[in-house]
Amino acid sequence: MTLIGARPYNSVVEMPMRRTATIHTLGCKLNQAESEALAADLVSRGLTITNGNIADLIVINTCSVTQAADAKSRHLVRMLRALNPCSIIAVTGCYAERAGKDLIGCGADTVAGNRDKTGLAESLAARPLHQSSRTVARGSGRVRSFVKIQDGCDRFCSYCIVPFVRPTKYSVDAGSVVDEIRSRAAEGYKEIILTGTEIGSYISNGLNLIDLIKLILHETSIIRLHLTSLQPQEITEELLALWQDRRLCRHFHMALQSGSDKVLKLMGRRYTTDIFTRSVEMVRASVPDASVTTDIIVGFPGESDEDFINSLEFCRRLKFAALHIFPYSSRPGTVAAQMTERVSEHIKRQRSGTMLELAASSADIFAGRVIGQTREILWEKEMRPGSQIYSGLTDNYIRVYTRSSLDISNTISRTRLVGHVSDSGPSFISRSKKRKQGGLWGSLLL
Repeated sequence: MTLIGARPYNSVVEMPMRRTATIHTLGCKLNQAESEALAADLVSRGLTITNGNIADLIVINTCSVTQAADAKSRHLVRMLRALNPCSIIAVTGCYAERAGKDLIGCGADTVAGNRDKTGLAESLAARPLHQSSRTVARGSGRVRSFVKIQDGCDRFCSYCIVPFVRPTKYSVDAGSVVDEIRSRAAEGYKEIILTGTEIGSYISNGLNLIDLIKLILHETSIIRLHLTSLQPQEITEELLALWQDRRLCRHFHMALQSGSDKVLKLMGRRYTTDIFTRSVEMVRASVPDASVTTDIIVGFPGESDEDFINSLEFCRRLKFAALHIFPYSSRPGTVAAQMTERVSEHIKRQRSGTMLELAASSADIFAGRVIGQTREILWEKEMRPGSQIYSGLTDNYIRVYTRSSLDISNTISRTRLVGHVSDSGPSFISRSKKRKQGGLWGSLLL
């Protein structure tokens, strides 16, 4: 593999590969999937994956979608270097692909871009160690696992850095995807999330995304199957018909980015608000109780007050289950970075605050519709050791909390939803950020 750069070793650092490794992942679900694959590869080469900030080998999988993501990546490298002066720190991901030399200056020993991720474990393993169980690599406390099915984008939306850092489009062989999901199910995972840069463009040996989903449902025993982001123009009746199988999670994420047709055109998006609306209506007509979530960029160059109001009202009308709000962040080399009609940081903050208020109320309204109903919840780990409070998700991705004296981690149980956590749950939950996601309090039906 080709490394972007390497920080010179001091004599005390030149040592064989140690036995412990930890991986820090920033950004998207695709990065999560690639980190899981890297962890498995490291374990197969004799390392033990640990949680936390201290290890002999530290891998940081970075994001570069915004300036804030860049800053977070640099801060993490500096912090982990201070905590681990003699450890090996390897940095990969989109920031490493775009500006790897920045990370060498922050304290990284090795920087490898996205195209070098697959060979990273081999290059870091200075010598072979004893074979370990692959399950250790999955020992992150998660009950769901990310499986990469596709990578690369060639859409070149005017604001987006992704086509520059993930330029090569390819799809993973369907048989390999099925084998990977079978393996994860055998390890005890209850939910698989199919991820990629543009999973709707999946095509491998004549099989498209619909064919792949059918194959997974037929050939594996996975209990829940969840898709990441789709484009509105990819929503079809044939696709939605697959949700007759209740193993498919009733959650659809479609990135809107703006509710103004003028701004969508400036962004280079390939749909209008009318097309987006029709896609949402198709989902809700075909999949009962489906949650539809989205991303919104505020303060894009040229976004007027009227454009923002149109975007706000559009989001209010569509009643999203969750909105993820991003102030526009200029990315080097993109078309939008050259646009001159800028929105001030002060206005961006104001618009972000207004959108966040709508996001919180929309999430509460969506979740509130199911209060009094009984749903199956996939429970995650105990929120705090000894608290007996567990957090989990419905199949349409409503966050639920409950109290249990038994360890219910990684189990699915019928649960009666009795109210918002602010009304029904312990006070420490209602103060958490999860409250903004429409969290409910549930009563287990054992």
